[in-house]
Amino acid sequence: MSDPRGLRQRADEWIESSSIQRAIIVLIILNGVILGLETSQAAMAVAGEWLVGADRIILGVFVVEILVKLFARRLDFFRNPWNVFDFLVVGIALIPTTGPLAVLRVLRLLRLVSMVPKLRFIAEALLKAVPGIASIFGLLLLMFYVCAVIATGLFAEDFPDWFGTLGASMYTLFQVMTLESWSMGIARPVMELHPYAWVFFIPFILLATFTVLNLFIAVIVNTMQTLHEAQHQDEVSQIEGIVHEEGAALHQDLVRVRDENRQLHEDLLALRQEIRALREKLD
Repeated sequence: MSDPRGLRQRADEWIESSSIQRAIIVLIILNGVILGLETSQAAMAVAGEWLVGADRIILGVFVVEILVKLFARRLDFFRNPWNVFDFLVVGIALIPTTGPLAVLRVLRLLRLVSMVPKLRFIAEALLKAVPGIASIFGLLLLMFYVCAVIATGLFAEDFPDWFGTLGASMYTLFQVMTLESWSMGIARPVMELHPYAWVFFIPFILLATFTVLNLFIAVIVNTMQTLHEAQHQDEVSQIEGIVHEEGAALHQDLVRVRDENRQLHEDLLALRQEIRALREKLD
C-alpha cells in the first residue's frame, strides 16, 4: 500500500512546481480575457457558447488545484492567508449568481496577486501600511472638517451650491484637493466676490494636496522598504545558517582527518620500531 504522507508530499510538490504555477497564471489571464469578452454582445453572438464553456473548464481547473492543495496540506492549507484568499475567490465563483452578481466572477483575476511574487509583495506592503494610512486619513479628515467649517462660514451666502452646507463644502474641498478645475472653476469665481479667498485656498492645497497626500506615499514606500529589508535579513540569516552548518561539517571532517593522520603517524612509528627490532635480531 502506498504511503499517504508520501503521496501528499508528491502532490504538494507537483502542484507547487514552476510549470504548474506558470500554467495556472496563464489560465488566470486567459480567464480574465474571457470574462471581458463576455461583456461584449458581438463576441457573445459569435462565440458565446465557446466562451462560457472555456470559462467553466478553467473554473474546474482552479477547483482541482484547490482540492489538490487541500489534500496535500489538509488543515495547514488554511494557515497561509494567501491560500485562504484563493479558496474564497474560487468559492465565490462557484456560487450560482445571476444578474448583477454575475460580475463577481471577475474576482478570479485577483488570484494573480497571490500567484505573482512581486504583486504579492506589494499587496503585503499595502496591508502592513494600513495603520499608518489610517492615521494619515484621520489627520486629513480632521483638516477637511476644520476647513469645511471655515469655508461654509465664509462663502455659504454667496455660493450656496458649493459651500451652502458642511457636506457641500467638504465635497467642494475634495474637488479642490484633486486639483480638478480648482482655479478657474472654484477659486477665481469665489475671489471675484472675496478677493482675499486665495489666503484660504492656497494653504489648503499646499497642506492637503502636496503634504498630506504625499504622506500616504511615504508610509507605503517606507513599509515596502522595511519588508524588503526584513526579507533580505531572512535570506542573509538562511545563508549564514547554511554556511555555519557547512563550516561545522567541514570542521568535523578536518578533526577526523587529523585524528586519522595522528593514528597513521603512530602506526608508522610502531612499524619503524618493529623493523628496527627485526634488524637487531638479524644482526
